[in-house]
Amino acid sequence: MMTDPIADMLTRLRNASAIERPSAEMPATKLKMAIAQVLKDEGFILDYQLGKYAKAESGGNEFVTEATMQDAKPVLRVFLKYGPDGEKVIRHIRRSSRPGRRYYQGAKELKRVLNGLGIAVVSTSKGVMSDRQARKQGVGGEVLAVIW
Repeated sequence: MMTDPIADMLTRLRNASAIERPSAEMPATKLKMAIAQVLKDEGFILDYQLGKYAKAESGGNEFVTEATMQDAKPVLRVFLKYGPDGEKVIRHIRRSSRPGRRYYQGAKELKRVLNGLGIAVVSTSKGVMSDRQARKQGVGGEVLAVIW
């Protein structure tokens, strides 16, 4: 059993970015898909895709986007983004709120990350969003991660 699946997701993204892989795969949940959507909207990743692994005829596993298998676990594939010369778009990604120490901030307490160059991913009562959107809508919540 995994105690912190969000930290696992961020670690997989950090490790894939460190070795300049085109994508990273992880077990899918609704919260992870919402975080991936925020990263896509803010321009930190190219895209994400939800799929499942199915047994191929050759004996190995094959990634399929249709949910054809009932027993297959859903997999989230995140396509990382790099600059024109191969520079990393995600330079720093860190978990803020942890299972042992939750970190909440109100709308007025949300500070800009790197003077607006980075984002904080916030889980609010209106869904998962960036700190910019949370300040605009006037809602606070649990600060899940900080990215720049």
